[in-house]
Amino acid sequence: MERFIVDGHLDLAMNALEWNRDLRWTVAEIRAWEAEMKDKPDRGNGTVSLDSLRNGNMGLVVATQIARFTKKNNKLPGASWNSPHQAWAQTQGQLAWYQAMEYDGKMRQVNDKETLEDHLNQWSQDAQQTPIGYVLSLEGADSIVSFDHLEQAYSNGLRAIGPAHYGPGTYAQGTDATGGIGPLGKELLDKMHALNIILDATHLCDESFWESLTHFKGAVWASHSNCRALVPDHRQFSDDQLKALIERGAVIGTAFDAWMLSPHWTRGASTPEGENVSLQDVVKHIDHVCQLAGNSLYAGIGSDLDGAFGREQSPRDVDTIADLQKIAEILKQKGYQDQDIENILSGNWMRFLRNVWT
Repeated sequence: MERFIVDGHLDLAMNALEWNRDLRWTVAEIRAWEAEMKDKPDRGNGTVSLDSLRNGNMGLVVATQIARFTKKNNKLPGASWNSPHQAWAQTQGQLAWYQAMEYDGKMRQVNDKETLEDHLNQWSQDAQQTPIGYVLSLEGADSIVSFDHLEQAYSNGLRAIGPAHYGPGTYAQGTDATGGIGPLGKELLDKMHALNIILDATHLCDESFWESLTHFKGAVWASHSNCRALVPDHRQFSDDQLKALIERGAVIGTAFDAWMLSPHWTRGASTPEGENVSLQDVVKHIDHVCQLAGNSLYAGIGSDLDGAFGREQSPRDVDTIADLQKIAEILKQKGYQDQDIENILSGNWMRFLRNVWT
């Protein structure tokens, strides 16, 4: 029997618009269409489609809007926009794609307790005919031109925000940057709290992480974050940070990007087969969170699959996202009981949302 799975982080709209992937196709169809493409390193290696989510009994995901703004003096590599206004426009295009999937009957926005319970009830009765549920999240807040824009985003269903992504940000400092959140970041956190928007601590650099947790009074999660104790890198969280998140009641979603799972990974050179990166490594990070907590109530999945990487940088035993079903057996072999497995695969995310939206 396939277990119900919630994925805490998927860049679906980015894949649809920037990678030009029709996620209504099967993964095999997307790969075939991309077979001769060379514009991106993960072409032909995608793992996610709406069909594969359904095949994996993944009826609820946290789906992102993402558009970075990079100032002129920021030389950090990676795609970004030259103004927050352009970044805002990009996120609105991504929102329009989610709305188009809703119109087509493929997806359904979940944004409060009523829609959550209704969706879960429908999925349990007829998973094949029920649209994929999604909670809308913003990865990096640089696209928020003003707090009027934030209120508009909330009215459109936005329910979680990660204030920073990579590098220096408008509201916080992200991966590969240093420094705190400053007055504007604190004001953003206050506005988020007033609107009951979840703080996603993922990608915050250490200084911004601690300052954000001290200032923010609302609900916090880490949608796709791994353990620094297992793979030393500032992109991961230290045990002290993980314990602080646990104390705040956060769910910590383990990410599947291979360089975050292997301490010996060399970007552009290593392979999942060469480094023997597998779902066993994913479970090591899940287990580390559980050991720190003393229970299974704070660990989850935030795969980030197809987050600008594909099979070339994913666990070797993941062909499509449907293979996340394999995690249950690995957890069972490590001695986890059925309730623990259910907590990790879906229950913790659902309990968190119910608490936030009650």
